[in-house]
Amino acid sequence: MVDLSFACIDVSSDPYAAGPTLVFRLRVSESTGERIHALGLRVQMRIEPQKRRYTPAESAKLNDLFGDPTRYADTLKPVQFAMASIMVPSFTGDIEVDLHVPCTYDMEVASTGYFHALEEGSIPLLMLFSGTAIAKGTTGFSVSQVPWNLEATYLLPVSEWRAMMERFFPSGSWVRLGRETLAALGAFKNTRALATWEQAVDALLAEASRPTELLP
Repeated sequence: MVDLSFACIDVSSDPYAAGPTLVFRLRVSESTGERIHALGLRVQMRIEPQKRRYTPAESAKLNDLFGDPTRYADTLKPVQFAMASIMVPSFTGDIEVDLHVPCTYDMEVASTGYFHALEEGSIPLLMLFSGTAIAKGTTGFSVSQVPWNLEATYLLPVSEWRAMMERFFPSGSWVRLGRETLAALGAFKNTRALATWEQAVDALLAEASRPTELLP
């Protein structure tokens, strides 16, 4: 029976991907000496927010996710980040492979809001592994499932995520709007003869910040 273990040893961003993509370098090890003919691997990635400290500025940005810092003991629960899969080629002993994880800048996604709120330090990640291993022994092939209890941790630098997003969305981010809201914003933009959507939002914010005139 095969005996597998996993570790994440590095991360980088793919500069040639069509969209923001983190590349996690995984080391896969098999300790019995059997040759792994193929390994279909699935990886569930979670953020473990309870494993780091937060500045007051970060806590303010995370209020919609976790509430007031006085409640962090109850509200700092794992946040789903990604699901990814990879086919690991044949190996004996150890092998290193790259796991590509596409990312989004949609601020309605909890993990994106969490990443965006952080200013420095690292993001504690937990990787949970599953899948199917096909081993080639002296008596033929054997098939076994990757145990669900196999996992690995990794500290993703906030700077790596920020640099990746800045490369794909320089000085910008994304907010999803409903069709009716977008149509209303478009009508406002056209009425005011504003050149960009950002100018339309700026105009609305400026109007909202003006003091209300007192009625006589």
